[in-house]
Amino acid sequence: MLTLHKYYKFKNALMKKITLLMVLSILPVFLFASEADLPLPNLRGIYPGGWSLLNYGFIIIIVGMLFGLWQYITIRKIPIHKSMAQVSHTIWETCKTYLFQQGKFLAILFGIIAVIILYYFLGLSHLTVPKVLLILFWTLIGILGSYSVAWFGIRINTLANARTSFAALKNKPFNVMSIPLQSGMSVGLLLVCVELIMMLIILLFVPFSSAGACFVGFAIGESLGASALRVAGGIFTKIADIGADLMKIVFKLPEDDPRNPGVIADCTGDNAGDSVGPTADGFETYGVTGVALISFIVLAINFGTLAIFPNQEAALLFQSHLIVWIFAMRILMIVTSLTAYYINLGLAKMRWGKADKFNFETPLSNLVWITSILSIIVTYIVSYLLIGEITIGTTVVTSLWWKLATIISCGTLAAALIPEFTKAFTSTKSRHVKEIVTASKEGGPSLTILSGMVAGNFSAFWEGMVIVALMVIAYITSTLGLDQFMTYPTIFAFGLVAFGFLGMGPVTIAVDSYGPVTDNAQSVYELSQIETRSGIKEEIRKDFGFEPNFETAKYHLEVNDSAGNTFKATAKPVLIGTAVIGATTMVFSIILLLAKNGLLNIELTSAQVILGFVTGGAVIYWFTGASMQAVTTGAYRAVEFIKKNINLNKKEADINDSKNVVRICTKYAQSGMWNIFAVIFCLTLAFAFIDPNFFVAYLISIATFGLFQALYMANTGGAWDNSKKIVEVDLKMKNTPLHEATVIGDTVGDPYKDTSSVAMNPIIKFSTLFGLLAAEISIQMILGGMRTASLWIGVVFFIIGLVFVYRSFFGMRIKKQ
Repeated sequence: MLTLHKYYKFKNALMKKITLLMVLSILPVFLFASEADLPLPNLRGIYPGGWSLLNYGFIIIIVGMLFGLWQYITIRKIPIHKSMAQVSHTIWETCKTYLFQQGKFLAILFGIIAVIILYYFLGLSHLTVPKVLLILFWTLIGILGSYSVAWFGIRINTLANARTSFAALKNKPFNVMSIPLQSGMSVGLLLVCVELIMMLIILLFVPFSSAGACFVGFAIGESLGASALRVAGGIFTKIADIGADLMKIVFKLPEDDPRNPGVIADCTGDNAGDSVGPTADGFETYGVTGVALISFIVLAINFGTLAIFPNQEAALLFQSHLIVWIFAMRILMIVTSLTAYYINLGLAKMRWGKADKFNFETPLSNLVWITSILSIIVTYIVSYLLIGEITIGTTVVTSLWWKLATIISCGTLAAALIPEFTKAFTSTKSRHVKEIVTASKEGGPSLTILSGMVAGNFSAFWEGMVIVALMVIAYITSTLGLDQFMTYPTIFAFGLVAFGFLGMGPVTIAVDSYGPVTDNAQSVYELSQIETRSGIKEEIRKDFGFEPNFETAKYHLEVNDSAGNTFKATAKPVLIGTAVIGATTMVFSIILLLAKNGLLNIELTSAQVILGFVTGGAVIYWFTGASMQAVTTGAYRAVEFIKKNINLNKKEADINDSKNVVRICTKYAQSGMWNIFAVIFCLTLAFAFIDPNFFVAYLISIATFGLFQALYMANTGGAWDNSKKIVEVDLKMKNTPLHEATVIGDTVGDPYKDTSSVAMNPIIKFSTLFGLLAAEISIQMILGGMRTASLWIGVVFFIIGLVFVYRSFFGMRIKKQ
């Protein structure tokens, strides 16, 4: 009977993978059609001054990369006790295992796509071999870019965690703050620099006739990489986190007890979900948003449609000015972020360098605001210098610079305002979070959960209003004459708002990366058992020259972890906001294509539009359930294993037990990811082929529903997390009924904030990017008299998608063993 069970289990797994491979094998045929020939202006020939200017930009980019690497070397040299170094090394080794496993998955994806690219373009489209190889090469570069920056991020974070932990023993909390921030800035700057250097190489050195194909290939590669790493990382980390946290209730264990086999997996998960995922996601966000804006400029600014351009050469020159301006803005974010970092570090050191206690959130907030103000000032100055006066034929344009600078600044301001509104609902100083604790005192877990939901719902309203207000300003500015330079200027304005969100990108990633370091630092401290080592005070005094203070060290690490929780929460709305606003720019291409061919029918009274809106909402709620189901099933198995194997008579858990928990997390993370990817692939293709107008409404719907679902879930989870911190740190009421109530709230919030909500971002962009290209094929089929064939192709993909929707629950549900 056991053999038969294994056979059916193997058969089901094999059929699932074969079906997904079939879907993936068909996908690229639809993805690369006309976009492979997206024409870009020849900068060297049309605008040689701009071409030379961007070449100088490589100097700034290299300086940014060197800064990132130098910070890595600096952090590695920070003194550390061997007990903490050993724990940190163990965490890194388990992280490496996870990264290798994810690398294999990405290799499978690329292998399938590579075969079909070669077959389709060489065998069917008869493109030249060099052009096909360029598409293939830049797709690979996109995947490797996402993977490599994620690898760097996880490595530097696992070095910084133990250094932060050891620095806490000095009873001067400044280094407890500065080391994680130093690590985060290293990740943020290196991420942006790697992305920029790749895109500049395409723009400046790839033949302009092939540059469009390379940009599309690059965007597809990084989108695939980021989506896989973000979804799987989010599932992995919360399986481990829930498994470790529930043991505190079941066995009355303290935080990060070495006897708990789930703690090492939790530390690995902190990096898999809160380091790998956001780093790859951030890398993809910058690339895809840039490609979307470049595509818009090429499609919306042309001779023949707009009267201001006397000839095609004038239109191409104007395109070139805007492209150079956009890349200059991206390059200067490196300068503004570095400058802001050092200004903030200097001010913080003067004020708190020798302090015994301070609010860890304050210097992080200051960094965000200093960066935002600097970025806005530089945006106006550089815009004036680059596009302050543009000659188009006989017309001299002098007002464009401040309009575009204002629109970008709306996004930059949003990236500073949204963290403030997020803190109002997730910080330990927040009245909403304190309300959760108050409710929990009498109402237990029930009121913990309800009051957390209240905070999350209110946060979605206020943050939504901030985004809308700034988009309204961008819209009004776009009506001040931008229509003479481009079609659909409002769409371009919204794309620039998304671009402005990223104007302080290195700092956004830095404060996000702060969280996994502070979380791990607390765990490293407990796992090292440094307090119980014989003669440890004398050893530290002799080897490191200071008197350790264990009591204050634990306090500072716990408080800093609260700050890390808060600022992890602040970065999530910024990234999801970028995805949603940026998606409108990519949807524009479908709208433009429909209008050009007389097929546009997007009216509120249109049946296709209403159905598309409803369908998009349904898919968002499926995705929320599927990602949480993977966490639920995996956490059940992790808890089951830990309960059976935990040994409270030992000083620490057996390393093999810890590795088994990691295996459980990896298994269910990848199982959940297969199902989710299959559904997203199939439904995106299905809806694009069923009806392009329906599909446009669907894309707008998943962006809108996804935005508010993500804001609600991310901030609800953050509020629950920090309500637990108030009980543990401020009230010092661990292992009490109040603590149990907030721990339960935190375990509910884990998949809310770190699985479902954060994965909305890459899923929305993934659907929009791939669906955009599939819709082009659908439109061509309709124009060619193949509407019925297009409809049936969509129906087939929809049925396949529903099979995987069914499997995402019934294939992942908790079964008896």
